[in-house]
Amino acid sequence: MSQFLKCIFEMQPPGKIATVCSVRLQGKHKPIYHALSDCGDHVVLINTKQIAFSGNKWEQKIYSSHTGYPGGFKQVTAAQLHHKDPKAIVKLAVYGMLPKNLHRRTMMQRLHIFPDDELPDDIRANLTEELPQPREIPRKLSEYTQEEMDAFPRLWTPYVETHKYTHTRMHSVSKQVNANMHADGVYNCCAHRGVPAYQL
Repeated sequence: MSQFLKCIFEMQPPGKIATVCSVRLQGKHKPIYHALSDCGDHVVLINTKQIAFSGNKWEQKIYSSHTGYPGGFKQVTAAQLHHKDPKAIVKLAVYGMLPKNLHRRTMMQRLHIFPDDELPDDIRANLTEELPQPREIPRKLSEYTQEEMDAFPRLWTPYVETHKYTHTRMHSVSKQVNANMHADGVYNCCAHRGVPAYQL
């Protein structure tokens, strides 16, 4: 029996959500799964207009299409495609995660995408479970309390100054140790290679 699973898409990368959705649409999370049987669930994605990309992928990621006519090759960035249709990037991501066979069309029919949190009454009445988000939403600086900001560790050790001091200190200590060993008659030919010196 198919279930309606709810998945919130707020501040999530499309690839992570597509991986979770493809498993539910195929039915791989069920013990009765078989590649030739159609046992997947319905997946309801909401807040797809609030997706997130890492880095500069909004401008670097390119989506290509062709109308089939001469001169019909088109390319748009992820930002342009998302501005035109907030559901297109999510649909393409899930479509690419599904197996390339005749079942893919049937699986895509069980995928329900909504750009905001408004759902039809028939779908809202059939929701049975909410899928966990694959990535935790980071909090803004304004959402932290003053106690949490004060308890956050603040460490600052200037590497250059510490390195200079350590190098100078070790050099002076090494010179003093060598002088003491020569004074006591200690053989130190291998001290520069880290070999311990021995008393003659």
